[in-house]
Amino acid sequence: MEPEGRPSAPAADVVSSTGKAADAFRTIAEVAAELDLPQHVLRFWETRFPELKPVKRAGGRRYYRARDIELLRRIKTLLHGQGFTIKGARKALRGADLPPAEALDEGPEEAPKARIDRATRRALEDLLADLEVARGVLAKA
Repeated sequence: MEPEGRPSAPAADVVSSTGKAADAFRTIAEVAAELDLPQHVLRFWETRFPELKPVKRAGGRRYYRARDIELLRRIKTLLHGQGFTIKGARKALRGADLPPAEALDEGPEEAPKARIDRATRRALEDLLADLEVARGVLAKA
């Protein structure tokens, strides 16, 4: 209960960053900010992913539903997090073996640290030095 005697809203029903209910419509600006993506990327993805269909009101203003935002999260994870191409992400979204969104949102797993022996490390450092010299020569050409 809040101090005035009114029950407080359940925590699961309100998104803390916007103060809107979890199932409320969001504008493209709100979704872009939430997903840390430019608005033009969201509009582009609408042209490439037929499943993504936000509601459009008068004047073409887009309103995203919760399921649209969830789909955008999956698309972002596939493209940016897992390195899929757009074509590959479309296939993955259609595939039955797609992991749940919660698993996708965890971010990329930390890669195991590779152990390189001293000889290999030295050979790679020499190769890098040679490449830097070649870059310098090409830059002057």
